[in-house]
Amino acid sequence: MAPTDSPRAGLTRRTLATGLALAPLVPASALAQGGGAGGMASVNLAMVGEPQSLDPMASTADLVGTIMQHVFEPLYTFDASWTVQPMLAAALPTIGPDGKTYTIPLREGVPLHNGRALDSEDVVASLKRWMEMTPRGKGIAAGLTSLTAKGPHAVEIVLKAVNPALLAHLALPSGFAAIMAREAIANPLAEFVGTGPYRFKERRPDQFVVLTRHESYAARSEAPSGYAGRRTAAIPELRFIPVPNANTRVEGVVAGQYHFADQLPVESNGRIAKASGVKPVLTMPFGFPYLVLNTRQGPCADQTVRQALQMALSDTELLMAAFGEDKFFEATGSHFPKGSPFHSTAGTQAYDKGDDKGAKALLAKANYDGTPIRILNSKQYDFHNRIALVMAEALRAAGFKVTLDVVDWATLVSRRGDPALWDVYVTHSAFLPEPMLTPPQLGDGAPGWWDTPAKKAALSAFNAETDPGKRGVLWGPVQEAIYREVPYIRVGNFAALSGLSGKLKGFAPMPWPAFWNVEAA
Repeated sequence: MAPTDSPRAGLTRRTLATGLALAPLVPASALAQGGGAGGMASVNLAMVGEPQSLDPMASTADLVGTIMQHVFEPLYTFDASWTVQPMLAAALPTIGPDGKTYTIPLREGVPLHNGRALDSEDVVASLKRWMEMTPRGKGIAAGLTSLTAKGPHAVEIVLKAVNPALLAHLALPSGFAAIMAREAIANPLAEFVGTGPYRFKERRPDQFVVLTRHESYAARSEAPSGYAGRRTAAIPELRFIPVPNANTRVEGVVAGQYHFADQLPVESNGRIAKASGVKPVLTMPFGFPYLVLNTRQGPCADQTVRQALQMALSDTELLMAAFGEDKFFEATGSHFPKGSPFHSTAGTQAYDKGDDKGAKALLAKANYDGTPIRILNSKQYDFHNRIALVMAEALRAAGFKVTLDVVDWATLVSRRGDPALWDVYVTHSAFLPEPMLTPPQLGDGAPGWWDTPAKKAALSAFNAETDPGKRGVLWGPVQEAIYREVPYIRVGNFAALSGLSGKLKGFAPMPWPAFWNVEAA
């Protein structure tokens, strides 16, 4: 499982440095042979395992979202710059003067897979189910006053308090707010009736999930950008094949058995790059490691000690230890990439210092008494452990005393809730384009227990603004407060590695890989 700091749970997309258990090759009889005058009729996509479910509301696993985003669509999605754009919504919502009433116009004439046109009753029924079943949906429901249809082509959402992250919650493909035919809604889902460019055809457990082209699909008119804009099902059939062993995925894509192989180990990059007919694909940013500091108890309860710890670390060295080659990581102090509405350099002068003398001076100022810094980490994620080892040496060089507490991930999750048991712990999160979705330390009560006037002031201003442009600017003071008060240290970004057949054209690397707008020669 992925760290619980991330909303990605269950059988999630794994990081570059993580291996998986051995499993047999998928039988050749389970693979489509392809062919056809217009290119291959079917492509084989090797995924990290068997999906827990095909219900995108029953599981937050990335694998489920990756497959079923082809079948179901959300009201809103993200473009290549991680800006929210309409998908089934006709436009961005009209927001009332109080910032709490959202009126969402719907596209007209969008056919569901059963032939009927989508309407507002489908949207209301789908969102109510999402709010009953998913963690993020339940969070939205707790702040909901009403959800109603306003005629056949509009929906109104009224919130109890301003929540400018609402559209990002509706847009994420993980545990996502999938819009489906109301008559197909059931628990569990027996039919998968959406509006997407592909429709569900068949599932054979441990063999494949088959999706076929939705011939009546109503695409948007805008140019493709990220998950937004026009979607075209150029390939008639997609076969998602569970291949739990990472080395099997590597060998399969190199041999041409698979046209795409997800989540490959970094060590396979050279082999894929040298093979004919296949190329390595990097998705950056895919995630980020970060270090949570205990602001409630122990030596790190002193802000100056936390600043000394931050100053002692070379984030570049930590990333190099974790991922091996700089092509697989990005040492950046900005929490969001260029192009994102939340990109900011505020506070980044404190990033990647690796300054022993400066750290020692801060420790002297704090009257640090030599109490050991207890670093809690897990070997279940090998790159966590490598970060912890390099961090420990850097802190010792700067005058800290350090102990390493290496446990299994379940024990770490249990212990981090007790401030008496640790001072720093190592974790990671998926990259998500909305600041309030991750890491949880931006909320209230998460391990680390950051709760200061500066945090409250910066986040209150940020979360009170509904205008996306103005809100982007307001992220800067939040990032500045994080660097100044050091509740956590965001080490940098890391990439995900996949293998792609040269026969596939138009594939755009994204955290949840999508195969609309991809052509097969």
